[in-house]
Amino acid sequence: MPNTKSAIKRLRKIKVRTARNKAKRSELKTAIRRFNEALANNSPNTEQLLRIAIKKLDKAAAKNLIHKNKASRKKSQLMKAFYAAQVAKTAQVANN
Repeated sequence: MPNTKSAIKRLRKIKVRTARNKAKRSELKTAIRRFNEALANNSPNTEQLLRIAIKKLDKAAAKNLIHKNKASRKKSQLMKAFYAAQVAKTAQVANN
């Protein structure tokens, strides 16, 4: 329990920031999950969901919510999965 007036204020600020960061992290995870689900279901809006997920990753890295290298790694993984699905879809069309 904080004793000084400034420590009480710091605790208030930390609670607000923690709640905000938790909400933003949740948004980020949801965007990534929606992209992965769309990719698995061969949804036509996969590219749009990929753009949304990448935008959220960039914003999270810019706000120091996640490390910039983690954002870069995640973007790379998403792009790799997207292009692999595109190649598989193209190969499937070619075989028919």
